[in-house]
Formats: sequence, C-alpha cells, structure tokens
Amino acid sequence: MRGHGGTDPTDPKGETMERTTAQASATARPAAPHVPDAERLRRWRMVLGADSADSTGRALTGQDAAMDGALDALYGGGAGKKPGGRGSGGRSAGLGASAPSVARWLGDIRTYFPSSVVQVMQRDAIDRLGLAALLLEPEMLEAVEADVHLVGTLLSLNKAMPETTKETARAVVRKVVEDLEKRLESRTRATLTGALDRLARISRPRHRDIDWNRTIRANLKNYLPVPGADGAPPTGTIVPERLIGYGRASRSAKKDIVLCVDQSGSMAASVVYASVFGAVLASMRTLSTRLVVFDTAVVDLTDQLDDPVDVLFGTQLGGGTDINRALAYCQSKITRPADTVVVLVSDLYEGGIRDEMLKRVAAMKASGVQFVTLLALSDEGAPAYDHEHAAALGALGAPAFACTPDAFPDVMAAAIEKRPLPIPDKETQQ
Repeated sequence: MRGHGGTDPTDPKGETMERTTAQASATARPAAPHVPDAERLRRWRMVLGADSADSTGRALTGQDAAMDGALDALYGGGAGKKPGGRGSGGRSAGLGASAPSVARWLGDIRTYFPSSVVQVMQRDAIDRLGLAALLLEPEMLEAVEADVHLVGTLLSLNKAMPETTKETARAVVRKVVEDLEKRLESRTRATLTGALDRLARISRPRHRDIDWNRTIRANLKNYLPVPGADGAPPTGTIVPERLIGYGRASRSAKKDIVLCVDQSGSMAASVVYASVFGAVLASMRTLSTRLVVFDTAVVDLTDQLDDPVDVLFGTQLGGGTDINRALAYCQSKITRPADTVVVLVSDLYEGGIRDEMLKRVAAMKASGVQFVTLLALSDEGAPAYDHEHAAALGALGAPAFACTPDAFPDVMAAAIEKRPLPIPDKETQQ
C-alpha cells in the first residue's frame, strides 16, 4: 500500500493489491476441503472489483454490494477520483470535498470491516485522496477510527486547526493516548522497577538490612552438615559467605533519563509513543525524566510530562532536522553522567553539523552516559534512515536500531543496568 509499501496508486496492479489487503478480512472464510464455484467467484469478484464483473459473471447484492461500494469509493476511481456516498456498487460517486459524505463513508467501513482494516483504509484515504483538510471538521473527527497514525496527522495539522475543531481533536488524541497507556504502562513500570531494584541491592548490609531469603538462596552451596549429639538426628548450617541486603529507600532519583525526539514529519508515530513513555517514566519517582523534541529548533517539554496530550500538542511535526543542536542542549542538562541514559529517537538525517554531532555522542559516552539510538519507536520497524550516520554511531558504541513500543521497556532496563542492549536481528532493520 502507498505509505506502507511504496505502491504507486495510479498503477492498476497496485490498486488491486491495496484493495486485496483491505478486503482480506471480509472475504476470509474457515478452511474447507472444497469451496463451491459460486463462493469462489464471489471472493474473486470482491477482491478484483467492478472491472471483473463481466469475467466472473457474479453480481453482488446486499452487504456484499455495500462493502464493494465502500472499497471502490477508495480504490476503484484512480488517484484523481474522490470516492463518496454510501456503498452501492456504483462507480460514479465520490467522497468529494464534503465532510458529511466522508463521515458517512467512514461509518460504512466501520460497519463492514474490523478496526485494523478500517485504520488502513483511513490512512489510504488521507494519503491517496488528499482528505487531510477534512480532518479539520468536527463531524469528520467524530467518525474516524482513532489510531497512532491519525494522531500524527492531526498533530501535523495542529497550527491550521480552527478553534471549533481543537476540542474534538484533543478528545480523539486523548482516547488514543489513554489506550496506549493502558497497553504499555504496567509492563514498563514493572520492568524498570526491577532493573532499579537490582541496582540498589547492597552487598555489605547492616544486620537490619539483610534480605535473609535471598541470602539463604545465594549460600545454599555452603551448607555444612552437623552430626547430632547423643544419638540425636543430624542437623546442619549454612555459612553466609555472601550477604545480600535490601536496597535502602531513597528520596532522590536513581537514574536520569533524557528522551531526545526528532519531530520531523516522518517521525510522527515515534513522537506519539515517546510522549506516552515520557509520561510513564516521569511518574516513577526513582527516575528523573526530561523530554526534548527538535527539528531545527529545540523545545523542552519536560514541564508538561504529567499530561502526554499537552506534550503532543506542544510538538510541531515537520520542518528540518538539527540533531547536533538538540544533543548540545541535552548535554548541557546532564549533571550525573554515570547515572544518565540519553535516548535519541531519530532517522538520523542530519541538517546540522555532522562531525559535531558525532563528537557530542563520543563525549557523552566517554563521561559515562549510556547513549541509546532508536531509528524509530513504533510498530512499523525501521523507516528510511541515514545509513552512514547509523554506522558512525555504531562505531562509537551507540548502535542504531528500530524499537517497537513493546520492546522499549527491555531496552531501557538494559541501559539502566549497563547491560548490552537487546538489538533486533539485522534483517529486521532493513
């Protein structure tokens, strides 16, 4: 699909592929040893669209016709035709430039297709048909199936959004953010709390600080049997060569985290996820978290981390990229290098001074900073990125790789404990 696989929307084969992907869930049926010819023709007719009607000899009725109309409104009219109206199997209608007709079409596809397919079709409609401007209409926003990609589109339109739409847009963004927090928060907190607890264990504790359960398990190999006296059964003792203590509670943060996030247009999904993770990390008292977003300018959004929706509306997607300038700002805020983790989220297309950028990374690592480079923080994997800069950072000991939101807690735990990072296989980074 365009935006997902680089397919040219004017290519008939490309349109068939797009339609096939969107239609897959609707035409799927349980596996059977034999599919009747009529059902086989129905499936081909649904996948290939109206142009195949004569060759398949299959006429669609009822919900099949409505589904076919909704698909053809998006995929059947070519790149220059704007689909619309209710699905009826006809090919002359279009979505046009009317928000109400688009809203009706969105309602149709939500009726006929599962949420995952609806989200793909929405992205294709915005991309192929230039419907982004219609997202500025409140009735349009109320009809959409909200997801991370839609949030990215809304953020890119933020400055052009009229006041009458902003509250609706914030409600859409908040719903997505809350869903992401439910999905990611508990595992992130548990994983990072475990990493911080391991750092806090004491090897020479005072008597009242000894963790006896862990101490006994660690010294079982030192068990010594003792014969019983006067015929009594034998006993034994454990020699505690190694004492393990509880970590003492501390009011101060154990680690400083700096999230430095590229807000160029290609990084929209990463900005959304980074804002959510930033809010989660900021809620942990054992961490001091700073969120910095940048293009050619640098903006510190740390004081808004209590509400990731405010963070997102404080970003400005698009523009150039000056990684060196952003890292210079982050470097100026580091006060405890040995206890600091800097996470750069960027596709590494540097518009600033390349050599200075690399020197800053080298200087931070030499001072004891744990430096993590993520090409993307999203479910899609690695985007297009600057391979030369990625290789240069890897040579400095800061390998660049894409990270899914589900893997991010493990990456952060490894960085906090100064362990090797769990880098995905190279094949997944292409």
